[in-house]
Amino acid sequence: MRMNVIGKPSTLKQDIRPCEGAAQKILDVNTGEVKAAVEKGILRSVGIGSCVVVAAYNLREKIGGMAHIMLPGVAPQQSLEKTKYAFDGIEQLLNQMFETGAGTDEIEVCLVGAGNVLKKEDDTICEANIESVTQILKGKNISVMASVLGGTKRKSVFMDVEDGSISYAEGDEKEKALWQAPQYQLV
Repeated sequence: MRMNVIGKPSTLKQDIRPCEGAAQKILDVNTGEVKAAVEKGILRSVGIGSCVVVAAYNLREKIGGMAHIMLPGVAPQQSLEKTKYAFDGIEQLLNQMFETGAGTDEIEVCLVGAGNVLKKEDDTICEANIESVTQILKGKNISVMASVLGGTKRKSVFMDVEDGSISYAEGDEKEKALWQAPQYQLV
């Protein structure tokens, strides 16, 4: 398994909220969930195995969002948990960010996950998740700024919405910086 470290409207609704006060400071994004926060707070997703977490950020409006994607492609029509699928999860993530003021050309994305943590030789889900997520983002003209994909260790990802910093950890290792939003100046 390789290890890479590189720099239509939906009707689904999940969490969009400004993070105010200690009770809302950390928003956990579990498997199949999509959450966004405005101006303050930490978005975090832990225990990531074969899933891919799409961490998206809009610096101008200080809007952060995460989609914890479990499966490639589009959700079946009868699915009750559509955001577990790449297409639906990414659509919902972008819709939540648009609803809070982000523009398409202002969204920066990082990817974390797709680890073969069970070390199965015939595993195909990790590669399928990577391919699905990257192709969907490419089709929307959204560039991936940095990623930590593959390997065999579980991963975690953290986003500080206030400054746009994204960090990750693998296994029991210490947290490391993945990407930092550039300084933004109004013109």
